[in-house]
Amino acid sequence: MKQTVDRDYALQPVPQSARQGFWKMFAVMLGLTFFSASMWSGGSLGVGLTFTQFILIVIAGNLILGLYTGTLGYIGAKTGLSTHLLARYAFGEKGSYVASFMLAATQVGWFGVGVAMFALPVQKVTGIDSYILIAIAGVLMTATAYLGMKALTVLSIIAVPSIAVLGSYSTFEAANSVGGLGGLLEYQPTETIAVAAGLTICIGSFISAGTLTPDFARFAKTKKTGFFTTVIAFFIGNSLMFLFGAVGAIATGQSDISEVMFLQGLIIPAIIILGLNIWTTNDNALYASGLGFSHITKISKNKVVIFNGIVGTIFAMWLYNNFVGWLTFLGSTLPPIGAIILADYFLVRRKQGLKESAIQVVNWTALAAWVIGVLAATFIPGIAPLNALFGSAIAYIVLTIIKNRYSKKNQEEVVIEQKKVS
Repeated sequence: MKQTVDRDYALQPVPQSARQGFWKMFAVMLGLTFFSASMWSGGSLGVGLTFTQFILIVIAGNLILGLYTGTLGYIGAKTGLSTHLLARYAFGEKGSYVASFMLAATQVGWFGVGVAMFALPVQKVTGIDSYILIAIAGVLMTATAYLGMKALTVLSIIAVPSIAVLGSYSTFEAANSVGGLGGLLEYQPTETIAVAAGLTICIGSFISAGTLTPDFARFAKTKKTGFFTTVIAFFIGNSLMFLFGAVGAIATGQSDISEVMFLQGLIIPAIIILGLNIWTTNDNALYASGLGFSHITKISKNKVVIFNGIVGTIFAMWLYNNFVGWLTFLGSTLPPIGAIILADYFLVRRKQGLKESAIQVVNWTALAAWVIGVLAATFIPGIAPLNALFGSAIAYIVLTIIKNRYSKKNQEEVVIEQKKVS
């Protein structure tokens, strides 16, 4: 009987024979960072800050994002494990199902929103029924996610330069309409955004999806490739998305570069940009969601991807109209997962390594730290995403130390009692 080979290694480490070099991984990670929501965030920053402040906040925010996601990429490349398989060590086997469900369900939701984000503008321009466009986009995006990492790589190699070139041209034209670089530097916002709020927008726009970095970086040949392709991709890709959004918002009032291109009369390039941009984002979201639900159900990733794609496509309009706020809320609960994985890997398992025998059923310490991280993001003043990261990581370390000392004390007491009896 012929056995099906899992070429995406959903439930096992990626072997070295399936790993990819720097440039292919760089294309994949750039495709991950070409995210339409980042343009919206860039637009919010662009109209609320001076252009100099905007540049400084984007650099600082992407430095933080790059270090966070790059370190997760380092672990993914070193171990060959996805975010969901890494979560088993920190959260326990059953505890990791909670993390996987939250991550995967959120990505399915964003997939549906992305499909609608493509269909609605194209419908306005072409007159094609939006539900037909949703169906076509959903099928195509599901197909490439089904084909796995190789298809994601090919798609990224095509999409990344196309988006960069066409988007840069449109942004250059938009900038010229307000006096070029000089005009942008002279721009003064009517309603200003505080620096802390600006950093929150910049970091928060992508930190939840960035938590899934190991799902892709595990295919990197070396740890350095996993780390540096991720960090550089965030500096280039995410910064470019923010720049597109900021310049577009200042010049035309539209953050999405495709909307700017529609206004510029670049209809076909706008549809290409819109389609490729959402396609790379949605494929990564659907692929990651497939890994998450495959981890929980043990059903093959490809079957799960098809199911998730169908669900996301059918409910695309409903998700777009009713669920964006809820997805944004869910996004605020995801960064602590990555922070706890990092704290567990570097501080708790630094000496013992990742041993299957060390995986608990449920690690309540990790779940408690997760809740503390979310509460820190919600109630502590400052930069919410950083509060979530540091709050959950510190809580996990402190609670683990207390737990280990308590366990050691109990063991010592048991030994003393045994000696008394003997």
